[in-house]
Amino acid sequence: MTIRWGLIGASTIASQWMIDAIRAQDGGEVCAVMSASAERAQAYAAEHGIDKATDSVAQIAADPDLDAIYISTTNELHRDQAIAAARAGKHVLCEKPLALTLDDARSMVDACSQAGVVMGTNHHLRNAATHRAMREAIQQGRIGRPLAARVFHAVYLPENLQGWRLDRPAAGGGVILDITVHDADTLRFVLDDDPVEAVALSQRAGMACGELEDGVMYALRFSSGLIAQGHDAFTVRHANTGFEVHGSEGSLVATDVMTQRAVGRVTLHSATGAEELATEPENLYVRAVRNFHNAMQGDGAPSASGADGVWSLACALAVLESTRSGRRIAVTPGV
Repeated sequence: MTIRWGLIGASTIASQWMIDAIRAQDGGEVCAVMSASAERAQAYAAEHGIDKATDSVAQIAADPDLDAIYISTTNELHRDQAIAAARAGKHVLCEKPLALTLDDARSMVDACSQAGVVMGTNHHLRNAATHRAMREAIQQGRIGRPLAARVFHAVYLPENLQGWRLDRPAAGGGVILDITVHDADTLRFVLDDDPVEAVALSQRAGMACGELEDGVMYALRFSSGLIAQGHDAFTVRHANTGFEVHGSEGSLVATDVMTQRAVGRVTLHSATGAEELATEPENLYVRAVRNFHNAMQGDGAPSASGADGVWSLACALAVLESTRSGRRIAVTPGV
């Protein structure tokens, strides 16, 4: 079955990851691209071998030759673009965060549901073999009852991405909506548990402008009683990422895993010693698109659903509100 995609957003992530991931599927084709700049759309199409280019959301949404739309514009634009695509009968895979408010994110999910199309959130980290191995080990009871978790996701924002994320609050800039939202989804996936409250402190270490934060440390409480902490930043040049889960009978320690690349390792520590968990690395985005294609054909679900995207946004917004208010904030996705 041929599945024909349109891209809303002539983006770096589409260029570096998603176009190849779509084309890696049997029958996966990238047929059109939309950018607010007609000139950029034409140049991007020529660079990537895409037949159609437009500066109109309405035109790409209504294109009868397309089956699915991938959205990777700035965050404040996602809602209207996703709703337009859904109403035109297109399946929707949207970058995170889904929107800037929970009402907007929920309206996107509702529009896709009403149109009978599949909606996914492009939370790529769920597709990492390391995180899937951690989830399986926890479900098998190999660390007993999970008690605590830690996420290390402080990185250095590459120069080519040092634009709106650092100076445009109205577009959803800042490290919390860019990185913490990924942590929230990865924690939910690995732990199979939901956050219920957040408390956090943010930092302005000289990279972000104005009110935007370029670093944050947060703590979350989950419905099971588990507590988690995390450190996210745009300003850390020389540190690895990591993810730990500590249970009553053992600990999982994963290194170099909060990344777009299919790398990293997970070690299980218990009374019997240390054991590296077996993993089968796979391109995270190829797996995401494969699962999305299967869901379009009635087989399974996207790696992360629209509802998962609402959950991760709710958690990130709670962290953000806590940094501004100095209070604990309840996580209330309303889905």
